[in-house]
Amino acid sequence: MKISPLAGKPAPESILTNVPRLVTNYYALAPDPGNPAQRVAFGTSGHRGTSDAGSFNEAHILAITQAICLHRKQQKIDGPLFMGFDTHALSEPAFASALEVLAANDVEVMIDSHDSWTPTPTVSHAILTYNKGRRDAPGDGIVITPSHNPPEDGGFKYDPPSGGPADSATTKWIQDKANEIIAGGLKDVRRVPLSRAKAAATTHRHNYIDHYVGDLGSVIDFDAIRGAKLALGVDPLGGSGVRYWSAIAERYKIPLTVVSDVVDPTFRFMTVDWDGKIRMDCSSPYAMARLIGMRDRFDVAWACDPDHDRHGVVTRSVGLLPPNDYLSVAISYLFTHRPDWALTAGVGKTVVSSDMIARVAKGIGRPLREVPVGFKWFVDGLLNRTLGFGGEESAGASFVRRDGNCWTTDKDGLIMGLLAAEITAVMSKDPGELYKDLVKQYGQLFYARIDAPATAEQKKKLAALKPSDIAVKELAGEKIVSVLNNAPGTSDPIGGIKVISDGGWFAARPSGTEEIYKLYAESFRSREHLEKIQAEAQGILSRVFG
Repeated sequence: MKISPLAGKPAPESILTNVPRLVTNYYALAPDPGNPAQRVAFGTSGHRGTSDAGSFNEAHILAITQAICLHRKQQKIDGPLFMGFDTHALSEPAFASALEVLAANDVEVMIDSHDSWTPTPTVSHAILTYNKGRRDAPGDGIVITPSHNPPEDGGFKYDPPSGGPADSATTKWIQDKANEIIAGGLKDVRRVPLSRAKAAATTHRHNYIDHYVGDLGSVIDFDAIRGAKLALGVDPLGGSGVRYWSAIAERYKIPLTVVSDVVDPTFRFMTVDWDGKIRMDCSSPYAMARLIGMRDRFDVAWACDPDHDRHGVVTRSVGLLPPNDYLSVAISYLFTHRPDWALTAGVGKTVVSSDMIARVAKGIGRPLREVPVGFKWFVDGLLNRTLGFGGEESAGASFVRRDGNCWTTDKDGLIMGLLAAEITAVMSKDPGELYKDLVKQYGQLFYARIDAPATAEQKKKLAALKPSDIAVKELAGEKIVSVLNNAPGTSDPIGGIKVISDGGWFAARPSGTEEIYKLYAESFRSREHLEKIQAEAQGILSRVFG
């Protein structure tokens, strides 16, 4: 992975997105149905693309929204649809297009009462709150966000009544129907002008911020945070939660400093990520350089990505915690400090997350459920209380309320940041110090993820890999004991391959949102052993790619 000379430095003017052109192309360019790169394609979390490349344009949003309306009728989902959007430049135009279609289809839509941005977890929370105890007329939702992706990207995802990301069967149906609608020239799209859509009797205002913030005491111990008198900091990274943090601080009387409340669709205030792109990845030390530089000002601090479903925790003791490290600390703390959680509630991890999570789960006597990448695999477990926590190595996680009932079924960066404050307050150690304690107890593991360029054809080959395609018998000098292309906890495809030896493992899978593949690796031996695993894994993948 070649690191750009711009990495970790303020974004230069030369790489900023031309927002007027981006928005113009959203309306002006029409996708070519015969071009695979311009078709609707739902990845791990919705459809993503950019208007400049003809992959996220008005036609896509009109068609996807009409397909969602048809899906709702087919599934008899006739309650309100909760809709939110983040601060990316294409999110508000997509919101307007979607609302025009929803209003024309007589869908009851709940939009933000302040015409403002709405974090992903607040939509999940709203759906679950509305549906609780209901047997009829369930609600669902739409979240318009490309998550931490670059400023020129757009994203659009559907949340069914379960409140989390839709399952693969649902997204495939919506995707195929949307492509059919685009190929038909959008003639099946029902639509009214935006002014009529906003004034429609079916369009309602919902105070997302008050409902979500007012309920946070059911999941976070604010009394402990207040009593510890900590110095706390948060950087919203110009995201959709920018107005939530001051509301949280005021309501719960906690000493929280918002280090920046700037919102700018170019995200010019960011430091550049590893590859020379602006990317609001709160798990990247390059993108998080600003907050890391403030580590001595706060006992603990955190940041969230634009839709606030991911988290990055910065401590005085170690700086930015790798996501796996913080997930391990959070699991160890929560399952020993939530006495009302069911004793049978387990831990959910993805197949590409660190084995430290598995060791911690075993050490605290909790069952482990290992799933493919994608938060949708945790939805049922969080709803039925068989999981107390679900987390991904990409810094996305959520957990249940203090009484053990479901909080959200989508990733929630806000509660993961606030949990870091609670942990520090209760344990009198920050999460970085607590991870060092876990290492003493469970051993040192060496983990890394490499993102590398990949063509569409290479990504296709990688996604289709089978255990029999891996011809080698050893990995970094040790016998390979298992090769997986299905997740142990669900038997579902992982969309790639995982190769395991006694001393470590690697996994590889294509990105669902960018032209890259991801190589995950972990050694139970040493940093040098990890590097050997990575090198051999890249050799194996090179042969696969031809």
